[in-house]
Amino acid sequence: MSATYVVFQKVGENDWRVVGETPRRPGLPARKGRAQAIRDAIGREPFTNESFAVLQRSEWRNALDS
Repeated sequence: MSATYVVFQKVGENDWRVVGETPRRPGLPARKGRAQAIRDAIGREPFTNESFAVLQRSEWRNALDS
């Protein structure tokens, strides 16, 4: 199973919403892969005033278990 990213968008001071999940693109370094995951999830380049967070799905699920 290939790695999948979960993309979150900041919607308030302390609030985030899940924008989507996207597969990790092989061959990209981690930082570029996360940036690409944002573009894949929202279907465009992010605006400068938007904030996103990207986690591997396995890490997000681990955080939920703790």
